[in-house]
Amino acid sequence: MPRKRIPVVAGWFTEDGAEEEFRLLGTRCPLCASVFFPRQDGFCRNPGCTGGEPVEVPLSRRGTVWSYTDGRYRPPPPYLSDPDMPWEPYTLVAVELAAERMVVLGQAAPGVGVADLAVGMTVEVVPGTLGPDSGAGGDDGTVWTTWHWRPVDTGSGSGSGSGDGAR
Repeated sequence: MPRKRIPVVAGWFTEDGAEEEFRLLGTRCPLCASVFFPRQDGFCRNPGCTGGEPVEVPLSRRGTVWSYTDGRYRPPPPYLSDPDMPWEPYTLVAVELAAERMVVLGQAAPGVGVADLAVGMTVEVVPGTLGPDSGAGGDDGTVWTTWHWRPVDTGSGSGSGSGDGAR
């Protein structure tokens, strides 16, 4: 039986399609062209703009590592962490998106640790999951979906890139 997939935050990323098409979703003001993530629906957050209603836009798939760290504590909600299960640290990555020039925080893809990252390295956004169940007393077949950052293989063997990233 297929598992039910639920986004951790609806409307913040695409939910269907191939990995190559996965994108974070922001909004853009039609008057001043400011882009926001998390998305801003209803009005423009730019204090110097009297803008209209923002429209949804897909954000850059690639960006450069701005900063990163490892989390050596059990993550707080909405991340799922069963205290009876073995726990491993996770890696957080702050990424400056290629076109938007804004920094977006997220977890690194499974298997990517701080030793695999460097400031200025090119990374891409990929679909991810937080945990296999709802955390509400057993496996109800729910998979909580989110995004992860993964280093891009630039052919240099290091995974590091120039950061121009537009694809």
